[in-house]
Amino acid sequence: MSSASAKVSSPDIPPSAWAMVATLGVVWGASFMFIELALRGMSPFWLAASRILLAGLVTTLVWQVRGGRLYTGERRAGWPLMLGVGAASTALPFMALSWGQQYVTAGFAGVCMGMMPLLVLPMAHFFADERMSVRKTIGLAVGFVGVCVLIGPQAFQSSGASGEMLGRLACLGAATCYATSSILTRRMPPVDPVGLSAVTLWIGGALVTGVAIAVEGWPPIPTAGALWVIVVLGLVQTAMANLLRIMVIQSAGPTFTSLVNYQVPVWSVVFGIVFLGEAVEATLFLALGLILAGVALSQWGALRRLFGKA
Repeated sequence: MSSASAKVSSPDIPPSAWAMVATLGVVWGASFMFIELALRGMSPFWLAASRILLAGLVTTLVWQVRGGRLYTGERRAGWPLMLGVGAASTALPFMALSWGQQYVTAGFAGVCMGMMPLLVLPMAHFFADERMSVRKTIGLAVGFVGVCVLIGPQAFQSSGASGEMLGRLACLGAATCYATSSILTRRMPPVDPVGLSAVTLWIGGALVTGVAIAVEGWPPIPTAGALWVIVVLGLVQTAMANLLRIMVIQSAGPTFTSLVNYQVPVWSVVFGIVFLGEAVEATLFLALGLILAGVALSQWGALRRLFGKA
């Protein structure tokens, strides 16, 4: 076989997929800025419940237009698994981020999300039969150093809040939840992705609403500014972004869609600095660089295949 034929040809990624994955990175990167703005006029758990329920309504309408079928095969998922996916993909991380961002900046929260692909690695090793290689282990170690820099006392200018360290841990906990939901979703039988999004959003919304009532009482009346931000979070950052993610996966595949992981932390820092006036120190950028380097190293084989290298 000639060297030319031995090379992997560059995949046929349509220009629309590049535009969608770039849009998705910006939209999700802006989420943390909008959460911080909404918290100025809404309590954290009701903020999480509102955006989830609104997104659930919109996603359900799209799902019904598509036929309303959840399973595409004969096998069905048990309710414990479905509840686990709903809790890990929406309820727990949305509550953690809304609560944690009372004490940390939008940039910090976004950089934490960059850890999600690295957290998936050890989980997949033990629970999804995807062995850790030397390269992946080194990438995980580099990313872990980035997290140590991130949660250190000089990661960025302190907000002065007494709960700042707990807020940092809550944001890292949200990333862990997303990683867990990724592993749980792999155990699902063949499903319609829009239907799965709709069902898990309603599960998450019900769980968060119950917690919000128990902890914060009945929902407060949000300020006009907070109400508009909640609508944007529900419609754009949650419902539209999930549907856009599905479109990217269907047109270009999950590996290509994973390029979003490199964009979200960067955009969260940019939006925090430009629109919220967040003051960051060099160590935050150091943490960002280490985390993204760890992700790139751990996913190097997939990235080489994606861009058609030998």
